[in-house]
Amino acid sequence: MTSGDDDQYWMNRALALAAEAGARGEVPVGSVVVLGGREIGSGFNMPISGCDPTAHAEIRALRDAAARVGNYRLPGATLYVTLEPCTMCVGAIVHSRVSRLVYGATEPKAGAVVSARRTLEEPHMNWRVEAQGGVLETECGAIISEFFSQRRAAIRRRKQTGSGKEETPQ
Repeated sequence: MTSGDDDQYWMNRALALAAEAGARGEVPVGSVVVLGGREIGSGFNMPISGCDPTAHAEIRALRDAAARVGNYRLPGATLYVTLEPCTMCVGAIVHSRVSRLVYGATEPKAGAVVSARRTLEEPHMNWRVEAQGGVLETECGAIISEFFSQRRAAIRRRKQTGSGKEETPQ
């Protein structure tokens, strides 16, 4: 496999994890940490169900990888994530010493790689991470768009029926 093929393979794995998050009513973001061609960590968003604002897909994948290898530093690893990471996640990526970040869709409101901020380019960063976006961008963007479309439709239905209970999108 070429590097581009590898990137698509692992991004598809991250998309499967994102779908699992969406099925649980979480924002559908998935992440995989790969080292030496094998998965060493994975995670999907769980801040809502876990009552944990730090339970983003990237953080959960990094924690899983660190626990598996017995070290929080992961040089040589690549982190794949379906959505451009936020500032918190970029900070964790830098501190984990991941060598490469590959993401799918950009996040115009909170993306901290190229969209809202360019955190990895800030001169005070003590570790440089190679970043590449746009891998399976259409698919990664579609899963987010569909989730929020369903969520907005559920809110409209609630308002129309007068129900105060929030529905989980299917």
